Amino acid sequence: MATHMDRRRLLAILGASAAIPLMAGCGSEAAARDYPLKLTDAEWRKRLTADQFAVLRQQATESPYTSPLLREHRKGTFVCAADGNPLFASSTKFDSGTGWPSFWKPLPGAVGTSTDRILGYERVEVHCQRCGGHLGHVFDDGPPPTGLRYCMNGVALGFMPA
Repeated sequence: MATHMDRRRLLAILGASAAIPLMAGCGSEAAARDYPLKLTDAEWRKRLTADQFAVLRQQATESPYTSPLLREHRKGTFVCAADGNPLFASSTKFDSGTGWPSFWKPLPGAVGTSTDRILGYERVEVHCQRCGGHLGHVFDDGPPPTGLRYCMNGVALGFMPA
């Protein structure tokens, strides 16, 4: 019986620790900045789905390989799901094998970055320059010509065909 209690306790601790990054995201550098489009949480909740709100406004991460945008290969523009701000040209999308839509370069002035220490180490968070919505992170293991991988949550994006 003691083994059962130990397993339950371990599972409870693991579950609680998994929620810490979501709760800590609310205090990110990007969230504290001033953006041209400002809405209350209630207004964002009306505008976004629950999954979009969790990612864009609370810095959550969608599960890998769940976004239909992984299979989007038409010419066009990937936009912020919160405000329609054009973010990435389809010509910069590539298959990173990570399970999230990835790009090697954003459109000029479309995104901003900030330091994210939510997981206990530094990462570079990417957010929409218009609304501040959390899009994902950028890493330095991408293809030429930039060597960057903008690893984006598909739920934070929309697609506008050319």
